[in-house]
Parts: sequence; C-alpha cells; structure tokens
Amino acid sequence: MTGIADTFTVEAGCSIGALLKQAPLAPLENRILLMHALQLTRIQLITQDERCIDAQQARQLSALFGRRLRGEPIAYIIGQREFYGLPLEVTPDVLIPRPETELLVDLALQHLPSDSRQQLSVLDLGTGSGAIAIAIAYSRPDLEVTALDVSGAALAVAGRNATRHLQQEHGAFRLLQSNWYSALDEQQFDVIVANPPYIVAGDQHLAEGDLRFEPQDALTDHADGLSALRSIIDGAGRYLKNGGWLLMEHGYDQASAVRALLQAQQFEAVQSWQDLAEIERVSGGRRPAAG
Repeated sequence: MTGIADTFTVEAGCSIGALLKQAPLAPLENRILLMHALQLTRIQLITQDERCIDAQQARQLSALFGRRLRGEPIAYIIGQREFYGLPLEVTPDVLIPRPETELLVDLALQHLPSDSRQQLSVLDLGTGSGAIAIAIAYSRPDLEVTALDVSGAALAVAGRNATRHLQQEHGAFRLLQSNWYSALDEQQFDVIVANPPYIVAGDQHLAEGDLRFEPQDALTDHADGLSALRSIIDGAGRYLKNGGWLLMEHGYDQASAVRALLQAQQFEAVQSWQDLAEIERVSGGRRPAAG
C-alpha cells in the first residue's frame, strides 16, 4: 500500500486491520469507507480485522480513498448522511444535511399548535434532500407537510427519501417543483420553514472544503446573502395562518439583519435561536393573529 498526494493504492491480500492502520484519512473516515465498500458494520469491522481484501475490493477502495483525498465529501462518496436520526440519500444535486440544521426541525415542532382541532400543516421551502420536511413529518405523523424545490433533480432525491421513511400512518406529504411560493395555491400553513441559500456571492468558503462539491445555487444567492431570505419573508404573510410561524436558517452573522426584515413585515415575537455552537443560526417570527 502506498500513499502519494491524492492517491492511495490498496493492495489485494492486505488485512482489514492492516489497512485501517495505514489508510491515509482520519480514523473515522477510514472506517466509514471500509464499512461502505465491504458492507460491514462497525462491529464486524473489528471482529473481522484479519479478513483479507480481494482484488475487486482493493480496486474499489483505492478509488474511494482517491475521491476523498481529492476533497469529495464522504456523504457524496457513500451516498448517504444521517439527519435527525434518519439515514438519507444524498447526491451532488442536493446540499449535505448538517447537524446545526436539526435546530430548525426542533423549532418547527415546538411552534406547532398543541391543541388544534384542525389539520396542522407545515411548508418547507427549498427542501433539497427533503431532510427538514421528512424529519418533521416522521416526528409528527398527524401533520400535512408540503416540500418545495426549484430543482427537479433535488425533488427526485427527496422523493426517494420520503418513500424510504414515511409510511401510510404518516400524514399527507407532497413535493412540488416551485420557485419559492410560485406553485402554491391558496393553502395556508401553521409553520413555514426554510434553509435557503444565504452565503454572500464571492465568499471564499465557497471554494473551500465540502462546499466546492455542493450545488452552488443551494449555497449562495449570488448577491448579498439576504435576497432569498428577503423573498421568503416578503411572501410569507399570504401563506401563513393567523398566528403561524416563519422559521429560517441563516448565516452566522445575519441574525440581526433577518430580524429587521421580519419586523419590517410586521411579524411579532421576532427572535433568534442559537445552535449547539452558540451561534444565532435560526430566526423567525409569528404572523399576527386576526383581530
């Protein structure tokens, strides 16, 4: 086995244990790629450490290590990422779900009416892989959830994830191709959630790490980072029930600007919430109740 720059050659006949010691990535990533290629659990990886890699597996693993060494995200390499306890398919057509976005799911569930006698509904704008919408629907089978995305390729991924995790006992779940609210009828929702593109055009992070491989239109608005958030806030009043909540993820330094946009549209109880890193990650407000 030899490692040079962005390549790593796995030799047929080496043992799993030896490969884990000599592989070039962080230990966790080495294990993930081996479990994926060999179709083993973590326990099996440990208990079968003397098992030898055959020629086909060696070629496959060499290719996988090479992709990661060239920077491709692990989630795209194995085609999966866990979000809110659910394993989700991810492809380069969708953003990779991130742990901090789970805050948006928590807040949506917390802000749903607890004593409503009517059908409760949630709208997810820019659903991507479907992570947020599916996590909400899975957690509350009584809900009606609508998820929108402008990308047909993203909706295909979201559809497969929904089929995998949502069964008949879950409420109505629909996917629509839409540029924000454009494809909606007159339905109103109890909660609207969104994780829109909010990175400023030209931000150096777009050319670094995993972001290099993710769909740019889902990361940046190609403007000041607030244009998508502005569109969502400006249009939300028509689609929120009286007293309904709009909740949006945004950049680490955008909370005050988003609160100002919400206040300008007469939202009440405007506030921001911190993620586990104590960064204001989600902001939202409530549409005034009638009367």
